[in-house]
Amino acid sequence: MAALLCREEALILAPARDLFESLCIFDRMKQLLRYIPILFFLAFGAKGFSQERNQYRDSVVQLYGVVMTADSLQGIPSCSVIVEGKGRGTITSFDGVFSIAVLKGDRITFSSIGFKNRSIEIPKNLQGNQYSVIQLLISDTAYLPATILKPRPTREQFERDFVNMKVGDDLYETARKNTDEAQRRILINSLPADGREAVNYQLRQQATKAYYTGQIPPMNILNPAAWADFIQAWKRGDFKKKN
Repeated sequence: MAALLCREEALILAPARDLFESLCIFDRMKQLLRYIPILFFLAFGAKGFSQERNQYRDSVVQLYGVVMTADSLQGIPSCSVIVEGKGRGTITSFDGVFSIAVLKGDRITFSSIGFKNRSIEIPKNLQGNQYSVIQLLISDTAYLPATILKPRPTREQFERDFVNMKVGDDLYETARKNTDEAQRRILINSLPADGREAVNYQLRQQATKAYYTGQIPPMNILNPAAWADFIQAWKRGDFKKKN
């Protein structure tokens, strides 16, 4: 009897167990479907990155050669070799030899003082990663305006101009003029006071006012030193009317 009941329970629970297993398998498949786009992106992204890196590596070209004059075939030293739009370049050696890493399709400009600029373009369908060039530069002629040199008409005129020619002051004469008392007095009267002088003058006025606080300040009309300064200023002409 017990065996019969176990058999009947097994028959009843079998569909439920199968359904549960099917649900588990379905849930696992859903989880796997979530990771399929990520795996797809990683696989093809890595492939694309590898292709792009290989393509970039294949596009690098070692450009080398020599820059010479077109008329005498002599190497041009310190000639600028510029990659246009890339902000980089190099210069030629003393013999005009150069070498630089560029990309396929780059435009290279050769320039030097006294020669016309020349430009070349690296072929995009270049086979290999090396490209040599012998670049000839044509001389650039610059025409200057005519200059006429004429001698002095006579010796007497040369002597007169030489004698009357104004010669600049030397350092000793310049120092003497700068330290002259009259010149310094003119500069003091004509130049305005700067910030330091204005502040010092104000501080001296305040100190004088504070010194005589509570008493009558002395009158310079009875001061012999003030009268001496006045007489000297009168003799110098400081009180004359200036035009």
